Amino acid sequence: MSTPLVKETPPQLSAPKARIWTRDFTLICMSNFFIFLGFQMTLPTIPLFVEQLGGNDQLIGLVVGIFTFSALLARPFAGHSLESKGRRFVYLLGLAIFVLSVGSYGLITSLLFLFGFRIIQGIGWGFSTTASGTIATDLIPASRRGEGMGYFGLFGNLALAFGPSLGLTLAGTISFTKLFSICAILGLVALILSSRIHYKKRETVQKHTQKWDFYEKTALPPSILLFFITVPFGGMAAFLPLYTVQKGIPGIEVYFLIFAIALMVSRTFAGRIYDTKGHRAVFGPGSLSIALALVLLAWLPSSLVLYVAAFLYGLGFGALQPALQAWAVQSAPGNRKGMANATFFSSFDLGVGIGAISFGQLAYFFGYQSIYITSALSVLISILLYFTWIGKNKSA
Repeated sequence: MSTPLVKETPPQLSAPKARIWTRDFTLICMSNFFIFLGFQMTLPTIPLFVEQLGGNDQLIGLVVGIFTFSALLARPFAGHSLESKGRRFVYLLGLAIFVLSVGSYGLITSLLFLFGFRIIQGIGWGFSTTASGTIATDLIPASRRGEGMGYFGLFGNLALAFGPSLGLTLAGTISFTKLFSICAILGLVALILSSRIHYKKRETVQKHTQKWDFYEKTALPPSILLFFITVPFGGMAAFLPLYTVQKGIPGIEVYFLIFAIALMVSRTFAGRIYDTKGHRAVFGPGSLSIALALVLLAWLPSSLVLYVAAFLYGLGFGALQPALQAWAVQSAPGNRKGMANATFFSSFDLGVGIGAISFGQLAYFFGYQSIYITSALSVLISILLYFTWIGKNKSA
């Protein structure tokens, strides 16, 4: 890989701490919580909805994958629009599209229409999450970016702590129409909160780039690493509930709760470690924790092992994601922060989408266990790439 790693800047330990928790940062965090809560409630229930409509494992993978690929295709447009039309326009537009598409799910009676609305939802998700990450980056002092992004992501993790379990519980007691309406209302709350944020004026945030492109080159190393880390997500969300049912292992709701708690725990300290010691102190332990969790899921003899895997996975990903995101945006020019976030989240989407579609095929032909064996190998590739790059860039 010819793209150099971003050189880490020594922390300014003598400087006074800049303030993170402003009014606007609190609002973007709360907005992030509600949109993620609505999204997380659909994550484990969409496969059940596909089954109700007559779909199999292959179609479940395609439904999950088509969403992430549409988000992926939307992100470059979101990145450029953030710099040309402003943060407010892109964020509110993305949230509105998400609300309308999810609220329409309850009216769907065929897989064909579900595919169409998943594409629309993916566009809204691509715009809103690219914008929210960029807005948070604007609001966080540069000297505390790792810590601040950890706090910002913490609100998404709070949603993860309740969303999947709440969604699965409601799916067993109410209709899908009512479930998806609740998810849309949560998105609407996020839209209202985001309308109260004082956004930086567009002309003070950006200048037009001279050419239209699809990525920010300074963000490529952490984004490529993220891609291999997030490939397992496609199999985790879509197939783990079905895998545990097949093996007769209860406790999938508890899995998501433990996973989210571990994410929150790691985010309280991993960002500060990144700010003071850099990505070297975070990537190795975080990625190894994820790899071990996936090996345990491939084995999965009991609920206890399921819970241990949830904790290790959450601990590792909670440390890696904000550190890699801070790394991705830290050296991008001021008018390329949006595109750096778009590049970062595009890698996330691409990993999840490829994982979901390919794991659907793996599950169909080789069973669910093959998903987690393959996922562990994907994380191993990320680890090998990282230490190869570090070896070639001693100053990174």
